[in-house]
Amino acid sequence: MTELTVKKQRLPAAVERFVVHWGEMGDVWGVNRSVAQIHALLYVSDRPLSADDIAERLRLARSNVSTSLRELLAWALVRRVQVLGDRRDYYEAEADMFEMVRRIAQGRKSREIDPAIAVLRACVAEAAGDPRVSAAVRKRFHAMLVFTETVGRSCDEILRLPAPVLARLMKMGGAVARFVRGPEGRKAAGR
Repeated sequence: MTELTVKKQRLPAAVERFVVHWGEMGDVWGVNRSVAQIHALLYVSDRPLSADDIAERLRLARSNVSTSLRELLAWALVRRVQVLGDRRDYYEAEADMFEMVRRIAQGRKSREIDPAIAVLRACVAEAAGDPRVSAAVRKRFHAMLVFTETVGRSCDEILRLPAPVLARLMKMGGAVARFVRGPEGRKAAGR
């Protein structure tokens, strides 16, 4: 199959549906639609694709593809690869679902939870020395800080779990909650 033939082909219906839906989900998650669509295309691609291939298949501007690829590289969701005999850069996505989700979760934690903890710590410290901040507000700052730090630690612990352990935990589902509740909680839940 020549490159010219590949460029004229439309995406298979299932692939197009997935790419479009992943782009819509990107919007919901606060990710640029093009970034999400490019990630989806690379995830389902049998082989690495060049930026030109991606632009052609998704009918996106080449500049948009380049910007989106830089973002995906920063998240470590795609990697740059070389193809023998071709000087262009090619890209492929992380194919392991657990690793992909782990990288997304790590990125979100570092961009959202960690900065929130830093701001809350500063707010708690500033409020402690400011008589204009009521005890109720200081208590709320402290409660939010404790909760957010707990979420951050929990994320770190879960992200350190090996994929097989995490898969087993996920399959256990509600059994973990029933175990944590203990015998009284199981009786109350009708078990």
